Amino acid sequence: MRLILAVLLCGLLAGTAQAQKRGGTLTMPLIDTPPSPSLHEEATISVVVPFMSLFNNLIVYDQHKMQNRDDTIVPDLATDWSWDATRTKLSFVLREGVKWHDGQPFTAADVKCTWDMVSGLTPNKIRKSPRQEWYANLTEVSVEGPLKVVFHLKRPQPSLLAMLASGYSPVYPCHVPSAAMRTKPIGTGPFRFVEYKMNEVARLERNPDYWKKGLPYLDKIEIPIVPNRATRMLGLISGKYDIGFPTDATVHLVEDLKTQAPAVQCTLRAIGSSNLIINREAPPFDNADIRQALALTLDRPAFNKIMNEGVDGIGASMLPPPAGVWGPPPEVLATFPGYGPDLPQRREKARSLMRNAGYGPERHLPIKIFTRNVSTFRDPALILSDHLKEIYIDAVLDVVETPQFYSRVFKKDYQIGMNATGYSLDDPDQVFYENYGCGSLRNYMNYCNREVQAMMDAQSAELDVEKRKRMVWEIERRLLDDVARPVAYHGYQAGCWQPYVKNYGIMTNSIYNGWRFEDVWLDKDG
Repeated sequence: MRLILAVLLCGLLAGTAQAQKRGGTLTMPLIDTPPSPSLHEEATISVVVPFMSLFNNLIVYDQHKMQNRDDTIVPDLATDWSWDATRTKLSFVLREGVKWHDGQPFTAADVKCTWDMVSGLTPNKIRKSPRQEWYANLTEVSVEGPLKVVFHLKRPQPSLLAMLASGYSPVYPCHVPSAAMRTKPIGTGPFRFVEYKMNEVARLERNPDYWKKGLPYLDKIEIPIVPNRATRMLGLISGKYDIGFPTDATVHLVEDLKTQAPAVQCTLRAIGSSNLIINREAPPFDNADIRQALALTLDRPAFNKIMNEGVDGIGASMLPPPAGVWGPPPEVLATFPGYGPDLPQRREKARSLMRNAGYGPERHLPIKIFTRNVSTFRDPALILSDHLKEIYIDAVLDVVETPQFYSRVFKKDYQIGMNATGYSLDDPDQVFYENYGCGSLRNYMNYCNREVQAMMDAQSAELDVEKRKRMVWEIERRLLDDVARPVAYHGYQAGCWQPYVKNYGIMTNSIYNGWRFEDVWLDKDG
Protein backbone atom coordinates (compact mmCIF):
# COMPACT_ATOMS: atom_id res chain seq x y z
CA MET A 1 0.00 0.00 0.00
CA ARG A 2 2.94 2.34 0.56
CA LEU A 3 3.69 1.77 -3.14
CA ILE A 4 0.16 2.88 -4.06
CA LEU A 5 0.64 6.01 -1.99
CA ALA A 6 3.96 6.77 -3.65
CA VAL A 7 2.57 6.22 -7.14
CA LEU A 8 -0.38 8.50 -6.52
CA LEU A 9 1.78 11.33 -5.20
CA CYS A 10 2.67 12.37 -8.73
CA GLY A 11 1.65 14.83 -11.38
CA LEU A 12 1.05 17.55 -8.79
CA LEU A 13 2.27 20.50 -10.77
CA ALA A 14 2.06 19.26 -14.32
CA GLY A 15 1.85 22.11 -16.77
CA THR A 16 3.53 24.84 -14.70
CA ALA A 17 6.05 25.48 -17.47
CA GLN A 18 3.34 26.03 -20.07
CA ALA A 19 1.93 29.42 -21.01
CA GLN A 20 -1.03 30.18 -18.78
CA LYS A 21 -4.45 30.70 -20.32
CA ARG A 22 -6.84 33.25 -18.92
CA GLY A 23 -10.55 32.87 -18.41
CA GLY A 24 -12.94 30.01 -17.90
CA THR A 25 -14.97 28.66 -15.01
CA LEU A 26 -13.59 26.08 -12.62
CA THR A 27 -16.31 23.67 -11.47
CA MET A 28 -15.93 21.60 -8.32
CA PRO A 29 -18.67 19.80 -6.37
CA LEU A 30 -19.06 20.21 -2.63
CA ILE A 31 -20.09 17.27 -0.44
CA ASP A 32 -22.60 19.12 1.74
CA THR A 33 -24.00 22.51 2.66
CA PRO A 34 -21.60 24.86 4.46
CA PRO A 35 -23.08 26.41 7.62
CA SER A 36 -21.86 29.82 6.40
CA PRO A 37 -18.99 31.35 4.38
CA SER A 38 -17.35 32.80 7.53
CA LEU A 39 -14.03 30.94 7.90
CA HIS A 40 -13.39 32.23 11.41
CA GLU A 41 -16.74 30.95 12.69
CA GLU A 42 -16.85 27.48 11.14
CA ALA A 43 -14.99 24.21 11.55
CA THR A 44 -15.43 22.14 8.41
CA ILE A 45 -13.61 21.63 5.13
CA SER A 46 -16.93 22.37 3.42
CA VAL A 47 -16.32 26.03 4.29
CA VAL A 48 -12.58 26.36 3.64
CA VAL A 49 -12.53 24.74 0.20
CA PRO A 50 -15.13 27.03 -1.41
CA PHE A 51 -14.30 30.24 0.44
CA MET A 52 -10.54 30.40 1.24
CA SER A 53 -9.96 32.12 -2.10
CA LEU A 54 -12.00 35.14 -0.97
CA PHE A 55 -9.33 36.04 1.57
CA ASN A 56 -5.67 36.52 2.31
CA ASN A 57 -3.61 35.73 5.39
CA LEU A 58 -0.68 37.60 6.86
CA ILE A 59 1.42 34.61 5.82
CA VAL A 60 0.40 31.41 4.08
CA TYR A 61 1.73 28.00 3.16
CA ASP A 62 3.19 28.01 -0.34
CA GLN A 63 0.33 26.73 -2.48
CA HIS A 64 2.75 24.69 -4.61
CA LYS A 65 4.67 22.98 -1.79
CA MET A 66 2.67 19.90 -1.03
CA GLN A 67 3.89 19.25 2.51
CA ASN A 68 3.23 22.00 5.05
CA ARG A 69 6.38 22.78 7.01
CA ASP A 70 7.76 25.92 8.64
CA ASP A 71 10.10 26.42 5.70
CA THR A 72 7.21 26.47 3.22
CA ILE A 73 5.56 29.54 4.79
CA VAL A 74 5.62 32.56 2.46
CA PRO A 75 4.48 36.22 2.65
CA ASP A 76 0.89 37.14 1.90
CA LEU A 77 -0.54 40.39 3.30
CA ALA A 78 2.67 40.70 5.32
CA THR A 79 5.90 41.26 3.42
CA ASP A 80 8.24 40.46 6.31
CA TRP A 81 8.18 39.19 9.90
CA SER A 82 10.62 38.78 12.78
CA TRP A 83 10.82 37.62 16.40
CA ASP A 84 12.38 39.65 19.20
CA ALA A 85 15.14 38.22 21.40
CA THR A 86 12.67 36.86 23.98
CA ARG A 87 10.61 35.06 21.28
CA THR A 88 7.47 36.66 22.76
CA LYS A 89 6.99 39.44 20.20
CA LEU A 90 6.34 38.70 16.53
CA SER A 91 6.37 41.75 14.25
CA PHE A 92 4.83 41.96 10.77
CA VAL A 93 5.43 44.57 8.09
CA LEU A 94 2.31 44.83 5.93
CA ARG A 95 1.80 45.22 2.22
CA GLU A 96 0.91 48.63 0.80
CA GLY A 97 -1.88 49.35 -1.66
CA VAL A 98 -4.12 46.36 -0.85
CA LYS A 99 -7.87 46.95 -1.06
CA TRP A 100 -10.85 45.06 0.23
CA HIS A 101 -13.38 43.86 -2.31
CA ASP A 102 -15.55 46.90 -1.52
CA GLY A 103 -12.68 49.29 -2.31
CA GLN A 104 -11.70 50.17 1.27
CA PRO A 105 -7.95 50.13 2.04
CA PHE A 106 -6.40 47.31 4.05
CA THR A 107 -4.48 48.56 7.13
CA ALA A 108 -2.90 47.31 10.33
CA ALA A 109 -6.18 48.04 12.14
CA ASP A 110 -7.81 45.18 10.22
CA VAL A 111 -5.21 42.74 11.54
CA LYS A 112 -5.75 43.88 15.12
CA CYS A 113 -9.54 43.71 14.75
CA THR A 114 -9.33 40.17 13.37
CA TRP A 115 -7.24 38.69 16.17
CA ASP A 116 -8.98 40.67 18.89
CA MET A 117 -12.14 39.00 17.59
CA VAL A 118 -10.77 35.48 17.08
CA SER A 119 -8.88 35.36 20.39
CA GLY A 120 -11.85 36.65 22.40
CA LEU A 121 -10.34 40.03 23.29
CA THR A 122 -13.39 41.66 21.69
CA PRO A 123 -16.39 39.98 23.35
CA ASN A 124 -19.43 39.09 21.24
CA LYS A 125 -17.80 40.15 17.98
CA ILE A 126 -18.53 36.77 16.41
CA ARG A 127 -21.07 34.16 17.48
CA LYS A 128 -18.42 31.47 17.99
CA SER A 129 -14.66 31.15 17.55
CA PRO A 130 -13.67 27.50 17.02
CA ARG A 131 -9.97 28.31 17.02
CA GLN A 132 -9.88 30.67 19.98
CA GLU A 133 -7.68 28.19 21.83
CA TRP A 134 -5.02 28.57 19.15
CA TYR A 135 -4.42 32.04 20.52
CA ALA A 136 -4.73 31.45 24.27
CA ASN A 137 -1.07 32.49 24.57
CA LEU A 138 -1.73 35.80 22.77
CA THR A 139 -2.07 38.81 25.07
CA GLU A 140 -2.37 41.61 22.52
CA VAL A 141 -1.95 42.67 18.92
CA SER A 142 -0.57 46.18 18.85
CA VAL A 143 -0.64 48.57 15.90
CA GLU A 144 2.76 50.22 15.41
CA GLY A 145 1.76 52.28 12.40
CA PRO A 146 -0.55 51.90 9.39
CA LEU A 147 1.54 49.02 8.04
CA LYS A 148 3.04 47.33 11.10
CA VAL A 149 1.58 45.08 13.79
CA VAL A 150 3.10 43.15 16.69
CA PHE A 151 1.72 39.94 18.22
CA HIS A 152 2.55 39.82 21.95
CA LEU A 153 2.75 36.41 23.65
CA LYS A 154 2.85 35.34 27.30
CA ARG A 155 5.63 32.85 26.55
CA PRO A 156 7.49 31.55 23.50
CA GLN A 157 5.34 29.61 21.06
CA PRO A 158 7.09 28.50 17.86
CA SER A 159 3.82 27.19 16.38
CA LEU A 160 2.28 30.67 16.08
CA LEU A 161 3.62 31.05 12.54
CA ALA A 162 2.02 27.74 11.50
CA MET A 163 -1.31 28.85 12.93
CA LEU A 164 -1.19 32.16 11.10
CA ALA A 165 -0.34 30.37 7.84
CA SER A 166 -3.39 28.09 8.03
CA GLY A 167 -6.27 28.43 5.63
CA TYR A 168 -8.37 29.07 8.73
CA SER A 169 -6.49 32.32 9.49
CA PRO A 170 -7.62 35.00 7.02
CA VAL A 171 -7.61 38.69 7.84
CA TYR A 172 -11.12 40.13 8.14
CA PRO A 173 -12.12 43.77 7.45
CA CYS A 174 -12.70 45.98 10.48
CA HIS A 175 -15.47 47.92 8.78
CA VAL A 176 -17.70 44.93 7.92
CA PRO A 177 -19.99 43.54 10.65
CA SER A 178 -19.45 39.88 11.50
CA ALA A 179 -23.06 39.08 10.58
CA ALA A 180 -22.36 40.27 7.02
CA MET A 181 -19.33 37.98 6.81
CA ARG A 182 -21.75 35.07 7.24
CA THR A 183 -23.87 36.10 4.26
CA LYS A 184 -21.85 38.36 1.93
CA PRO A 185 -18.19 38.06 2.95
CA ILE A 186 -15.66 40.72 1.97
CA GLY A 187 -11.99 39.83 1.57
CA THR A 188 -8.84 40.91 -0.23
CA GLY A 189 -8.41 37.61 -2.06
CA PRO A 190 -8.23 36.67 -5.74
CA PHE A 191 -11.96 35.95 -5.97
CA ARG A 192 -15.04 37.85 -4.88
CA PHE A 193 -18.24 36.46 -3.44
CA VAL A 194 -21.19 36.32 -5.86
CA GLU A 195 -23.79 34.14 -4.15
CA TYR A 196 -24.36 31.17 -1.93
CA LYS A 197 -27.61 29.21 -2.06
CA MET A 198 -27.86 26.64 0.71
CA ASN A 199 -28.23 23.08 -0.60
CA GLU A 200 -27.63 24.34 -4.16
CA VAL A 201 -24.48 26.22 -5.16
CA ALA A 202 -21.76 28.74 -4.26
CA ARG A 203 -20.39 31.10 -6.93
CA LEU A 204 -17.28 33.25 -6.97
CA GLU A 205 -15.88 35.63 -9.58
CA ARG A 206 -12.47 37.04 -10.43
CA ASN A 207 -11.32 40.02 -8.35
CA PRO A 208 -10.19 42.51 -11.05
CA ASP A 209 -8.35 44.60 -8.43
CA TYR A 210 -6.39 41.78 -6.82
CA TRP A 211 -3.11 43.07 -5.44
CA LYS A 212 -1.15 40.33 -7.23
CA LYS A 213 -1.16 41.87 -10.67
CA GLY A 214 -2.28 39.57 -13.46
CA LEU A 215 -3.96 37.11 -11.10
CA PRO A 216 -6.19 35.19 -10.91
CA TYR A 217 -6.36 33.47 -14.29
CA LEU A 218 -9.85 32.04 -13.85
CA ASP A 219 -12.95 34.16 -14.43
CA LYS A 220 -15.23 32.21 -12.12
CA ILE A 221 -15.45 29.32 -9.67
CA GLU A 222 -18.71 27.38 -9.53
CA ILE A 223 -19.30 25.02 -6.60
CA PRO A 224 -22.50 22.95 -6.82
CA ILE A 225 -23.54 21.10 -3.68
CA VAL A 226 -23.77 17.40 -4.53
CA PRO A 227 -24.32 15.21 -1.44
CA ASN A 228 -24.16 11.87 -3.27
CA ARG A 229 -20.59 10.62 -3.76
CA ALA A 230 -21.47 8.35 -6.68
CA THR A 231 -22.94 11.35 -8.49
CA ARG A 232 -19.77 13.35 -7.79
CA MET A 233 -17.55 10.53 -9.07
CA LEU A 234 -19.62 10.11 -12.25
CA GLY A 235 -19.45 13.86 -12.81
CA LEU A 236 -15.66 13.76 -12.61
CA ILE A 237 -15.43 10.75 -14.93
CA SER A 238 -17.73 12.36 -17.50
CA GLY A 239 -15.90 15.69 -17.41
CA LYS A 240 -18.79 17.60 -15.88
CA TYR A 241 -16.51 18.60 -12.99
CA ASP A 242 -12.97 19.92 -13.37
CA ILE A 243 -11.93 19.00 -9.83
CA GLY A 244 -13.36 16.38 -7.50
CA PHE A 245 -13.96 17.18 -3.87
CA PRO A 246 -10.48 16.90 -2.34
CA THR A 247 -11.26 14.18 0.20
CA ASP A 248 -13.68 12.16 -1.89
CA ALA A 249 -11.94 9.15 -3.43
CA THR A 250 -11.05 6.07 -1.39
CA VAL A 251 -8.20 3.80 -2.48
CA HIS A 252 -10.75 1.58 -4.21
CA LEU A 253 -12.43 4.52 -5.96
CA VAL A 254 -9.05 5.79 -7.22
CA GLU A 255 -8.52 2.41 -8.88
CA ASP A 256 -11.97 2.67 -10.48
CA LEU A 257 -11.24 6.20 -11.68
CA LYS A 258 -7.99 5.12 -13.27
CA THR A 259 -9.89 2.44 -15.16
CA GLN A 260 -12.77 4.61 -16.34
CA ALA A 261 -10.92 7.91 -16.78
CA PRO A 262 -7.18 7.14 -17.12
CA ALA A 263 -6.19 10.77 -17.67
CA VAL A 264 -7.61 11.93 -14.33
CA GLN A 265 -4.86 12.75 -11.82
CA CYS A 266 -5.16 11.85 -8.13
CA THR A 267 -3.20 12.36 -4.93
CA LEU A 268 -3.88 10.01 -2.02
CA ARG A 269 -3.07 11.48 1.35
CA ALA A 270 -4.15 11.65 4.98
CA ILE A 271 -7.34 13.65 5.46
CA GLY A 272 -7.95 13.46 9.21
CA SER A 273 -8.67 11.26 12.18
CA SER A 274 -11.92 9.42 12.83
CA ASN A 275 -12.58 9.72 16.55
CA LEU A 276 -15.18 9.01 19.20
CA ILE A 277 -16.86 11.88 20.98
CA ILE A 278 -18.54 10.83 24.20
CA ASN A 279 -21.12 12.76 26.23
CA ARG A 280 -19.45 12.09 29.55
CA GLU A 281 -21.85 14.41 31.39
CA ALA A 282 -24.99 12.26 30.95
CA PRO A 283 -25.85 8.61 31.59
CA PRO A 284 -24.71 6.06 30.68
CA PHE A 285 -21.34 7.52 29.68
CA ASP A 286 -20.89 9.54 32.84
CA ASN A 287 -19.70 6.15 34.10
CA ALA A 288 -15.90 5.99 33.68
CA ASP A 289 -15.96 2.19 33.42
CA ILE A 290 -18.29 2.29 30.42
CA ARG A 291 -16.11 4.93 28.75
CA GLN A 292 -13.08 2.74 29.33
CA ALA A 293 -14.90 -0.25 27.84
CA LEU A 294 -15.63 1.79 24.69
CA ALA A 295 -11.93 2.48 24.24
CA LEU A 296 -10.90 -1.11 24.88
CA THR A 297 -13.19 -2.65 22.24
CA LEU A 298 -11.84 -0.57 19.34
CA ASP A 299 -10.17 -2.74 16.69
CA ARG A 300 -8.01 -0.13 14.97
CA PRO A 301 -6.50 -2.47 12.35
CA ALA A 302 -10.06 -3.42 11.33
CA PHE A 303 -11.03 0.24 10.90
CA ASN A 304 -7.88 0.81 8.88
CA LYS A 305 -8.32 -2.25 6.68
CA ILE A 306 -11.95 -1.52 5.86
CA MET A 307 -11.68 2.25 5.42
CA ASN A 308 -8.12 2.62 4.06
CA GLU A 309 -7.46 -0.82 2.57
CA GLY A 310 -4.43 -0.91 4.87
CA VAL A 311 -2.72 2.36 3.93
CA ASP A 312 -0.70 3.68 6.92
CA GLY A 313 -3.68 4.84 8.99
CA ILE A 314 -3.05 3.76 12.57
CA GLY A 315 -2.05 6.48 14.98
CA ALA A 316 -3.08 8.42 18.05
CA SER A 317 -4.06 12.11 18.03
CA MET A 318 -1.18 13.30 15.85
CA LEU A 319 -0.88 12.38 12.18
CA PRO A 320 1.36 9.28 12.12
CA PRO A 321 4.60 9.09 10.14
CA PRO A 322 5.66 9.08 7.37
CA ALA A 323 3.12 11.73 6.41
CA GLY A 324 3.13 13.30 9.87
CA VAL A 325 6.04 15.00 11.61
CA TRP A 326 4.89 14.70 15.23
CA GLY A 327 3.17 11.33 15.57
CA PRO A 328 5.02 8.55 17.44
CA PRO A 329 6.89 5.93 15.40
CA PRO A 330 5.35 2.41 15.30
CA GLU A 331 7.58 1.00 18.03
CA VAL A 332 6.45 3.75 20.44
CA LEU A 333 2.81 3.62 19.33
CA ALA A 334 2.69 -0.14 20.06
CA THR A 335 3.28 0.63 23.77
CA PHE A 336 0.22 2.91 23.97
CA PRO A 337 -2.97 1.55 25.61
CA GLY A 338 -5.17 0.05 22.91
CA TYR A 339 -2.47 -0.15 20.24
CA GLY A 340 -0.81 -3.49 20.99
CA PRO A 341 -1.74 -6.89 19.53
CA ASP A 342 -3.86 -7.80 22.58
CA LEU A 343 -7.41 -7.16 21.30
CA PRO A 344 -8.96 -10.38 22.77
CA GLN A 345 -7.63 -9.54 26.24
CA ARG A 346 -8.76 -5.92 25.92
CA ARG A 347 -12.27 -6.95 24.96
CA GLU A 348 -12.49 -9.41 27.84
CA LYS A 349 -11.52 -6.59 30.20
CA ALA A 350 -14.14 -4.37 28.53
CA ARG A 351 -16.83 -7.01 29.07
CA SER A 352 -15.81 -7.26 32.71
CA LEU A 353 -16.19 -3.48 33.11
CA MET A 354 -19.61 -3.63 31.45
CA ARG A 355 -20.71 -6.44 33.79
CA ASN A 356 -19.60 -4.32 36.76
CA ALA A 357 -21.82 -1.55 35.38
CA GLY A 358 -24.82 -3.90 35.28
CA TYR A 359 -24.75 -5.10 31.66
CA GLY A 360 -24.00 -8.49 30.14
CA PRO A 361 -25.26 -11.26 27.85
CA GLU A 362 -28.79 -11.01 29.25
CA ARG A 363 -28.92 -7.22 29.46
CA HIS A 364 -27.46 -5.18 26.63
CA LEU A 365 -27.06 -1.42 26.62
CA PRO A 366 -29.07 0.22 23.78
CA ILE A 367 -27.54 3.45 22.44
CA LYS A 368 -27.45 5.68 19.38
CA ILE A 369 -24.26 6.55 17.52
CA PHE A 370 -24.65 10.15 16.45
CA THR A 371 -22.88 11.09 13.21
CA ARG A 372 -22.89 13.33 10.19
CA ASN A 373 -24.41 12.33 6.86
CA VAL A 374 -21.06 12.20 5.07
CA SER A 375 -19.32 8.95 4.14
CA THR A 376 -16.18 9.73 6.17
CA PHE A 377 -18.40 9.96 9.29
CA ARG A 378 -21.17 7.50 8.49
CA ASP A 379 -19.10 4.52 7.29
CA PRO A 380 -16.82 4.25 10.35
CA ALA A 381 -19.89 4.66 12.58
CA LEU A 382 -21.20 1.40 11.11
CA ILE A 383 -17.90 -0.32 11.91
CA LEU A 384 -18.06 1.04 15.45
CA SER A 385 -21.51 -0.45 15.93
CA ASP A 386 -20.06 -3.90 15.18
CA HIS A 387 -17.24 -3.39 17.71
CA LEU A 388 -19.74 -2.40 20.39
CA LYS A 389 -21.67 -5.64 19.96
CA GLU A 390 -18.61 -7.41 21.38
CA ILE A 391 -19.19 -5.71 24.76
CA TYR A 392 -22.99 -5.94 25.17
CA ILE A 393 -23.82 -2.62 23.51
CA ASP A 394 -26.51 -2.53 20.80
CA ALA A 395 -26.12 0.59 18.70
CA VAL A 396 -28.12 2.17 15.91
CA LEU A 397 -27.04 5.17 13.86
CA ASP A 398 -28.46 8.66 14.36
CA VAL A 399 -27.46 10.39 11.11
CA VAL A 400 -28.00 14.13 10.56
CA GLU A 401 -26.94 16.80 8.06
CA THR A 402 -23.90 19.01 8.69
CA PRO A 403 -25.54 22.15 10.17
CA GLN A 404 -27.58 20.03 12.61
CA PHE A 405 -24.57 17.89 13.47
CA TYR A 406 -22.45 20.72 14.85
CA SER A 407 -25.41 22.36 16.55
CA ARG A 408 -26.15 19.18 18.46
CA VAL A 409 -22.48 18.57 19.26
CA PHE A 410 -22.21 21.96 20.95
CA LYS A 411 -25.47 21.36 22.83
CA LYS A 412 -24.28 17.89 23.98
CA ASP A 413 -27.43 16.44 22.40
CA TYR A 414 -26.04 12.94 21.81
CA GLN A 415 -24.74 9.87 23.65
CA ILE A 416 -21.66 8.95 21.64
CA GLY A 417 -20.69 10.17 18.22
CA MET A 418 -18.39 9.20 15.39
CA ASN A 419 -16.59 12.36 14.40
CA ALA A 420 -13.94 13.15 11.80
CA THR A 421 -11.33 15.80 12.55
CA GLY A 422 -9.51 17.08 9.48
CA TYR A 423 -5.86 18.03 9.52
CA SER A 424 -5.78 21.78 9.79
CA LEU A 425 -2.15 21.90 10.90
CA ASP A 426 0.42 19.20 11.47
CA ASP A 427 1.38 20.78 14.79
CA PRO A 428 0.74 19.65 18.38
CA ASP A 429 -0.56 23.03 19.54
CA GLN A 430 -3.40 22.94 17.04
CA VAL A 431 -4.32 19.34 17.82
CA PHE A 432 -3.98 19.50 21.61
CA TYR A 433 -5.35 22.93 22.48
CA GLU A 434 -8.22 22.82 20.01
CA ASN A 435 -9.43 19.28 20.75
CA TYR A 436 -8.36 18.64 24.35
CA GLY A 437 -7.67 22.04 25.93
CA CYS A 438 -9.72 23.03 28.96
CA GLY A 439 -12.53 25.29 27.80
CA SER A 440 -11.88 24.97 24.06
CA LEU A 441 -15.01 25.31 21.92
CA ARG A 442 -13.94 22.28 19.85
CA ASN A 443 -13.19 20.17 22.91
CA TYR A 444 -16.52 18.49 22.30
CA MET A 445 -16.26 16.16 25.32
CA ASN A 446 -15.46 18.99 27.78
CA TYR A 447 -12.37 17.01 28.76
CA CYS A 448 -10.16 18.92 31.20
CA ASN A 449 -7.10 17.57 32.99
CA ARG A 450 -5.06 20.41 34.46
CA GLU A 451 -1.94 18.27 34.68
CA VAL A 452 -2.22 17.39 30.99
CA GLN A 453 -2.93 21.05 30.21
CA ALA A 454 0.36 21.98 31.92
CA MET A 455 2.13 19.35 29.80
CA MET A 456 0.59 20.93 26.68
CA ASP A 457 1.92 24.34 27.72
CA ALA A 458 5.39 22.93 28.33
CA GLN A 459 5.66 21.28 24.90
CA SER A 460 4.27 24.40 23.25
CA ALA A 461 7.13 26.55 24.55
CA GLU A 462 9.86 24.00 23.76
CA LEU A 463 12.18 25.12 20.95
CA ASP A 464 14.11 21.83 20.65
CA VAL A 465 12.14 19.79 18.10
CA GLU A 466 13.30 16.34 19.21
CA LYS A 467 12.66 17.08 22.87
CA ARG A 468 9.25 18.48 21.97
CA LYS A 469 8.38 15.26 20.11
CA ARG A 470 9.03 13.13 23.17
CA MET A 471 6.86 15.46 25.25
CA VAL A 472 4.11 15.17 22.63
CA TRP A 473 4.17 11.37 22.75
CA GLU A 474 3.75 11.37 26.54
CA ILE A 475 0.73 13.66 26.19
CA GLU A 476 -0.72 11.25 23.63
CA ARG A 477 -0.37 8.42 26.15
CA ARG A 478 -2.11 10.41 28.88
CA LEU A 479 -5.03 11.31 26.61
CA LEU A 480 -5.55 7.63 25.86
CA ASP A 481 -5.48 6.76 29.57
CA ASP A 482 -8.22 9.36 30.11
CA VAL A 483 -10.35 8.15 27.14
CA ALA A 484 -10.27 11.71 25.84
CA ARG A 485 -11.73 11.50 22.33
CA PRO A 486 -10.04 8.24 21.30
CA VAL A 487 -8.92 7.98 17.68
CA ALA A 488 -10.15 4.97 15.70
CA TYR A 489 -7.97 5.48 12.63
CA HIS A 490 -6.47 8.14 10.36
CA GLY A 491 -8.26 8.34 7.05
CA TYR A 492 -6.50 8.30 3.68
CA GLN A 493 -8.43 9.46 0.64
CA ALA A 494 -7.63 11.16 -2.64
CA GLY A 495 -8.35 14.40 -4.37
CA CYS A 496 -8.61 14.08 -8.15
CA TRP A 497 -8.69 16.51 -11.06
CA GLN A 498 -8.81 16.67 -14.82
CA PRO A 499 -5.45 16.83 -16.65
CA TYR A 500 -6.27 20.24 -18.14
CA VAL A 501 -6.41 21.83 -14.66
CA LYS A 502 -2.96 23.36 -14.26
CA ASN A 503 -1.02 24.66 -11.26
CA TYR A 504 -3.26 22.66 -8.94
CA GLY A 505 -2.03 20.21 -6.33
CA ILE A 506 -3.15 18.44 -3.17
CA MET A 507 -1.35 19.13 0.11
CA THR A 508 -0.38 15.88 1.79
CA ASN A 509 -0.57 16.76 5.51
CA SER A 510 -3.41 19.26 5.61
CA ILE A 511 -6.80 19.40 3.91
CA TYR A 512 -7.46 23.05 4.85
CA ASN A 513 -4.58 25.12 3.55
CA GLY A 514 -4.39 24.75 -0.25
CA TRP A 515 -7.49 26.37 -1.74
CA ARG A 516 -6.37 29.84 -2.87
CA PHE A 517 -6.75 28.96 -6.60
CA GLU A 518 -5.15 32.28 -7.54
CA ASP A 519 -2.84 30.89 -10.25
CA VAL A 520 -4.82 27.82 -11.29
CA TRP A 521 -5.70 27.84 -15.00
CA LEU A 522 -7.54 25.67 -17.50
CA ASP A 523 -5.72 24.35 -20.56
CA LYS A 524 -8.81 23.66 -22.62
CA ASP A 525 -11.02 25.38 -25.16
CA GLY A 526 -14.27 26.98 -24.14
